[in-house]
Amino acid sequence: MQAKVSFTQKVKEELCSIPFSDEHLRAFLAAFIKVNGHLTIRDGKSMIVCKTENAKIAKFIYHSIDRIYGITPRFSYSKEMNFKKRITYSVIIDEGDYIIGDLEISFIEGKIAKNIVSTDDAISGYVSGAFLASGSVNSPKNSNYHLEIPLNDESFARWFSKLIVKYKATEFTPKIVKRRNNYVVYLKKAQQVVDFLSMMGCSNMTLEFESIRIDREFSSIGNRLQNLDSANYSKTMAAADKQIEDIKIIDNVLGIENIHNEKQKSLMKIRLNHDDFTLFELAQEMTRELGEPISKSNINHLFRAIHTKAERFKGAVKK
Repeated sequence: MQAKVSFTQKVKEELCSIPFSDEHLRAFLAAFIKVNGHLTIRDGKSMIVCKTENAKIAKFIYHSIDRIYGITPRFSYSKEMNFKKRITYSVIIDEGDYIIGDLEISFIEGKIAKNIVSTDDAISGYVSGAFLASGSVNSPKNSNYHLEIPLNDESFARWFSKLIVKYKATEFTPKIVKRRNNYVVYLKKAQQVVDFLSMMGCSNMTLEFESIRIDREFSSIGNRLQNLDSANYSKTMAAADKQIEDIKIIDNVLGIENIHNEKQKSLMKIRLNHDDFTLFELAQEMTRELGEPISKSNINHLFRAIHTKAERFKGAVKK
């Protein structure tokens, strides 16, 4: 049985298929290596090692390094012999010191180099790289809209949050929460999640998110309207029951035909014959019967008068 692909995985796989500019890709790599990579020394040589469980991400990082630096990384992989038997791919990049220096990456400080994120395109690349490294986004089928990027350094999380806000094309209000050993930068508003996907260039997943979200919200609106109609109907029926009770008291004591007020008499007869009519429908029916305009306000006034009269006659009603 084929494993179900998560919404996050589909977003990340689309990210790996976008033809980024060199400026965008350099910022992308700077963030991805900062969040995912670590520097190691072997045989006197510095190397950057990035790990992922997604083969497409590993392949994308491989080709990106080759494109920007003309360096061909090496691959290795390990397989966990547990229930899921996950494979972890390692992208090993030689000349680590040179690349870290060129991308101005610091694994000690949280500050993001201004030269790497000097334009909106570069900012987009940087946040995309961080998202590819550790981010996730809830499926829009879930009403709990949520996009997050866990980072392991509080200072870096604050710099990263400010960088998202700095993006000129869209307004973002990210928040930070500490979760175990990570500082999670996250967005909760549906429109900001959509804008973030769009900012990263994931047009297909942006459209899918919007389509599912709109369908969900229309369905939710329909359910709310249906519930409202049901509630209004229940209120109408409850009010009608009380009005009919008043009318029957008056009919038992005086008889409806002996009521001198023609409007009250007409309303009593219509209500007894139409216990499900709303005030508006009662007003329409009376307008047709009497040949003069009757409003909902008139109906309310008449029912108040009928109720007052019924209250006076209650003691006279035979048990």
